[in-house]
Amino acid sequence: MNDDQLLRYSRHILVDEIGIEAQQRFLDAHAIVIGAGGLGSPAAMYLAAAGVGTLTLVDADSVDLTNLQRQILHATASIGEKKVESGRETIARLNPEVRVQPVDRRVDDAWLEAHVPLATVVLDCTDNFATRHAINRACVKHRVPLVSGAALRFDGQISTFDFRDEHSPCYACVFPEDQPFEEVACSQMGVFAPTVGIIGTMQAAEALRVIGGIGQTLMGRLMMLDSLRMEWTTMKISRQQECPVCGSGGSHLPETP
Repeated sequence: MNDDQLLRYSRHILVDEIGIEAQQRFLDAHAIVIGAGGLGSPAAMYLAAAGVGTLTLVDADSVDLTNLQRQILHATASIGEKKVESGRETIARLNPEVRVQPVDRRVDDAWLEAHVPLATVVLDCTDNFATRHAINRACVKHRVPLVSGAALRFDGQISTFDFRDEHSPCYACVFPEDQPFEEVACSQMGVFAPTVGIIGTMQAAEALRVIGGIGQTLMGRLMMLDSLRMEWTTMKISRQQECPVCGSGGSHLPETP
């Protein structure tokens, strides 16, 4: 780190659990943030502020007036602009040292197969059930940690799936792909703006703990937020041996001894 970096990140370096060593790991890291909306906005901004060296920001949408109530990566002047370009501009103003790779597309299996292995951590900030499962499969296959968040109305949830640990469950262990699921978008049901801010910020915190090897992540726990009452519920989750993605029925991870 140079003198400017030592000063910029000094409040991290002063924290015993972080110090120069973990901060350097932040600088060397590559985080993929899939979704530049309500969750991806605070997640990407806090990762950039913390000095994560490379951010791949993935989203196929353009900024709309209805986004601005919660998607703080974008501003009124960004309306009509591609979200990834608007996000790149915001992050450049926040921390010009961060390399932002804007990807203006929806992810599919081929893209994930090519790019997930290059990441230190992946943040799922999407609102699409099928996409979540595609991201999960790729992260399981390549043993890349996954931080998954979701929010709708006053409800939020977050967990971390760290596939470097053979005991980690995966997203499909908790939300099986073949279970009946009624997908509802916030465009239909709405969302309380700070709820996505809380969950997205926690996704950044989880990603930084993964990168820095500090503290205890949410692996093995699903946290659920009711922001109408500001109450948290934590549920323990475990790897399911019958899971078709990561269990004995899958092809990506070995069975747990």
